[in-house]
Amino acid sequence: MLPSPYDPARVLTIGIIGGGQLAKMTAMAAYRLGLRVAIIEHGANSPAGVMTKLEFPRGWTDAEELERFITVSDIITLENEFVAPELLEQIARRRLVFPEPKSVALVRDKLVQKRTMRTAGIPTPAFADADSPEAIADFAREHGYPVVVKTRTFGYDGYGNALVGSEQEIAAVWHRFRSGEHPRALMVESFVHFRMELAVIVARNRRGECVVYPCVQTIQENHICRAVVAPAPLEERYRQQAQRIAQRAVEAIGGVGVFGVELFLGSTGELLFNEIAPRPHNSGHYTIEACQTSQFENCVRAVCNLPLGDPAMIVPAAAMINLLGERHGTGIPDSPIEALRHGHAWLHIYGKNDSRIGRKMGHITAVGATVEEALHRARTAADGFVW
Repeated sequence: MLPSPYDPARVLTIGIIGGGQLAKMTAMAAYRLGLRVAIIEHGANSPAGVMTKLEFPRGWTDAEELERFITVSDIITLENEFVAPELLEQIARRRLVFPEPKSVALVRDKLVQKRTMRTAGIPTPAFADADSPEAIADFAREHGYPVVVKTRTFGYDGYGNALVGSEQEIAAVWHRFRSGEHPRALMVESFVHFRMELAVIVARNRRGECVVYPCVQTIQENHICRAVVAPAPLEERYRQQAQRIAQRAVEAIGGVGVFGVELFLGSTGELLFNEIAPRPHNSGHYTIEACQTSQFENCVRAVCNLPLGDPAMIVPAAAMINLLGERHGTGIPDSPIEALRHGHAWLHIYGKNDSRIGRKMGHITAVGATVEEALHRARTAADGFVW
């Protein structure tokens, strides 16, 4: 028999699959609510693993380790979408798992994800399966170059994406993703000439109660989110439309938990769905300091089927800067002192063991009277911070 989602007679343990920064910040929210946390990860001393006695460092592909993790957990959630839905189905026969395996299955494969959204009437860029170089060429002839070729699974922070500007480039991109021991299934999308990239965090519990966070702007550098500005500096009608699309996207997959929905505001004013992540999202880190209830607390509330907290901002504006690795080596930064000198700014160091170029090692959130002031404060605090 599956355990009750919340039993006041005992301390509930939330098991999190994955031990990175998202799990760490979710665990901190859980601890504040008096809950316990178990972490399973491939490797010891992960950012979240070091915070709990219930650390399972042999990972979820180890059957015995997974069994121990399941045994101590009452409810299980995840910090990434790379866990096989079949494994989640296996776990769900023993424990409550949120998001549910069927929701993760609709998200994990990006082609399935886009088809799901199209079926729900959510606007997306043109897309197609790319099962051969000829399929990519045919798509490009119909929709025009450039096109974007994506791996259908295991793509993040620009990994697994390639911009194709001409038919002559297709062979190299095909070889890049399809050669080697683990060839990836591919899809192709039309390139969106966008005015702005946007994101919306949505929390939804098992009763269908849903809260939607403000629409934010995400600023990318080299395919990695470098900054987030809240609220997005654009007309209110676009922000509200983005929130409606994000909520519909979560409902389309029957999502329970917290979800990050990425969108494009096209150059001609159209809003298009880009991707959905079935977990807390980098674009929602600002909610810790800037909103009544953080995305991480609402993640805990949602998977425990508790009332959801108010997502409204408690400051006029906020900005978040990702602190990225600039070298290969230790995960300890040179010095946080300069970043700590700035008022109205908060430093988060994730505690990863190793740094590498482009890896998210921490972030800074700042608030202000305007988005320009908040972004200036965040960037000033981040200047000179080196890993």
